[in-house]
Amino acid sequence: MLSWGVESLAYPMQWQKQGSWDSAVTSYEDLGLYAFGRSGKVLVACTILIQNVGAMSSYLFIIKSELPAAIASFLPGAQGEPWYLDGRTLLIITSVCIVLPLALLPKIGFLGYTSSLSFFFMVYFAVVIVIKKWNIPCPLPPLNHTVTFLQAPNISECKPKLFDFSKESAFALPTMAFSFLCHTSVLPIYCELKSPSKSKMQNVANVGIALSFLIYYISALFGYLTFYDNVKSELLQGYSKYLPKDVLIITVRLCILLAVLLTVPLIHFPARKAVMMMFFSRYPFSYIRHILVTLVLNIIIVLLAIYVPDMRSVFGVVGSTTSTCLLFVFPGLFYVKLGREDCSSPQKFGACGLLVLGICIGACSLTLIIMNLA
Repeated sequence: MLSWGVESLAYPMQWQKQGSWDSAVTSYEDLGLYAFGRSGKVLVACTILIQNVGAMSSYLFIIKSELPAAIASFLPGAQGEPWYLDGRTLLIITSVCIVLPLALLPKIGFLGYTSSLSFFFMVYFAVVIVIKKWNIPCPLPPLNHTVTFLQAPNISECKPKLFDFSKESAFALPTMAFSFLCHTSVLPIYCELKSPSKSKMQNVANVGIALSFLIYYISALFGYLTFYDNVKSELLQGYSKYLPKDVLIITVRLCILLAVLLTVPLIHFPARKAVMMMFFSRYPFSYIRHILVTLVLNIIIVLLAIYVPDMRSVFGVVGSTTSTCLLFVFPGLFYVKLGREDCSSPQKFGACGLLVLGICIGACSLTLIIMNLA
């Protein structure tokens, strides 16, 4: 099922890139402009902005909630509530000292180094999850701060289930859409390739999605085979409960936080570009404007991360609306409008199917999420 989901998320990219090459445009917003005029451009830009602001605030929320615990694991004797264990203070410091300087870089190509570093952190995370599969017994022992292997086994708790549907399943596909959405960065990356070509960009996209899928799949599989029905939505929480002083778990938590932190500037780029395309597309590039827009976006996402209480709802709602539009609806719609084939061609039928699929997924997911939150 995960393989099918990832394939369905990767497939629309072909329609997006094909439509852009047919129309010779170099941004998602210009694709909307070419297809439906200024209203299409504004719609795409607003969708990208909302999706990326939601993503960045979600990642910073993770920093706010997890970084204090990660630091405290190295300082067990800390008394009271020092400033370096306050989530809001750490969030502001990391945003000012790390996120903002990286987000101010004028070209997305510079962020390839931080993106590569984040990927290696995720590889380390997957390796540790695999190793720790054999360090936690099944069934899970009681939480008495030590792992004991003397508990009588309950075989029924240790059998994997092929399908396990619940009210939480409504968040699954929107969260996957949120995680695999890279379509807004495809065209800017294409423009910065040396000797850009359709085949080269397709290879970049295929390799990137395949590697991401492999890491996610291994982590999800071995995380589930470790905790079964007791697996948490935040996977590392289970390991922190049963192996609180484990050095590998502590280091992998820091690596994940760094990976999340270094991903925020990469998402900053299409968000800032969406603002520029909406309000300043007729003006020449200005460093002052570039800095001010970046600063305002950074302030907004920090405030959202501080005051929004539940990021899972943000993932679900944004994933089922804006992410679904960017992944399924817009690529199919643009290809139907811009494609040079006949209306009865297989390509046009495929694009129409993608459009209908996106609308159905978004509507069903959003309805289930609202019912779940009510």
